[in-house]
Amino acid sequence: QVQLVESGGGLVQVGGSLRLSCVASGFTLDDYAVAWFRQAPRKEREEVSCISINDGKIDYADSVQGRFTISRDTAKNMVYLQMNSLKPEDTAVYSCAADRLLCAGNNPPFVDYMGQGTQVTVSS
Repeated sequence: QVQLVESGGGLVQVGGSLRLSCVASGFTLDDYAVAWFRQAPRKEREEVSCISINDGKIDYADSVQGRFTISRDTAKNMVYLQMNSLKPEDTAVYSCAADRLLCAGNNPPFVDYMGQGTQVTVSS
């Protein structure tokens, strides 16, 4: 089955950390750029971070710069999002997406693969 599956979300206190995982099945994630998006209730979806094919470019939203780190694990066909110093405003459903056109300026209107998401809740 061709899919992306996220995991690692949960409930954490302010200042805590979580590591989200995005695993691909049925295709090689290294052949794609990968982005993490998040969407909070009543807010628009926001791109949090992206990593290009060959890892030549990594970007972060200003709101998470210095606190979040995106990385790949080629052997496991996975991408991670390490989230530190979490704030209540980081609360959202986090989803990963894979498409060759991500992390290259303007995102495509539709991506090749997108997961169902994992809930992150930061309590104060």
